[in-house]
Amino acid sequence: MNREKKLKKPVASFILLTNIIFLPLFCLVGVIKLLGFPEWFFNVMLCISAWSSTFSLAALFKKIYPGQSFIQFVKDKFKNKLKFSMILTVIMIQAFIFLMIMFFVSNNSEADSIFTISSWGMLIYFFLKNLLSGPLGEEIGWRGFALMELQKKHSPLKASIIIGFWWGMWHLPIWFTTGLTGIDLIKYILFFMISIMSTTIIITAFYNLNQNLIIPIIIHQFFNFFIGIINGNLIDLIMYNAIFYLVVALLIIVINPKKVLYGREDTNIINGKYFMT
Repeated sequence: MNREKKLKKPVASFILLTNIIFLPLFCLVGVIKLLGFPEWFFNVMLCISAWSSTFSLAALFKKIYPGQSFIQFVKDKFKNKLKFSMILTVIMIQAFIFLMIMFFVSNNSEADSIFTISSWGMLIYFFLKNLLSGPLGEEIGWRGFALMELQKKHSPLKASIIIGFWWGMWHLPIWFTTGLTGIDLIKYILFFMISIMSTTIIITAFYNLNQNLIIPIIIHQFFNFFIGIINGNLIDLIMYNAIFYLVVALLIIVINPKKVLYGREDTNIINGKYFMT
């Protein structure tokens, strides 16, 4: 009986294919914007491009986990019982960061309103659009697969740094749509990468404490949503975001609750269970 060979470097293959899928989709989104297609069509295509990591995992799945079901794999990522205390903690942390950023921006802003959205209807629409075009499309691949796969060989902290870097680099095409140039673009990229890598460490810690993909989705959602509704200078927003998320990440690294990021021995997590290697 012929047995399908497993990929030797599944995470590297996943990252490469994710970028190969994302780039043409992102370019298509740009063309749609330039040609003046309806806003709803632009948003749909933008959402589809954000799911490139899920498409990549689905395409490679049989070579990564021969004989397993992709649908069952996804279901298993949500099967563990959610801890209310964990959900409340991550929301409170991010709400605090949001309030602090809003405080600093409001003191330095000359805009009439501190918010980019003026009605509850638009707020709900933005929340749902952000959820579909970010967390739901990205977390299955980046955290549900890549992060957990790396933790089979590396400590959670090292795995989160690796994934944080490559997840940040995946956003590279988006950096050049900000309209920033020169030193402002360099600042944006630096603060963006600090934000992304810090957030990944936070996601890793709480995801390992409560093995349900809803946790990374919540953190990712509020990371995007909160900064998206504040009306302020882009560089200032991303700088404050980077500072506060970095502080939280460093605190979690120092506290290392239940040795969830590192220990005297490397703590790996396989199939939702802790193993000492």
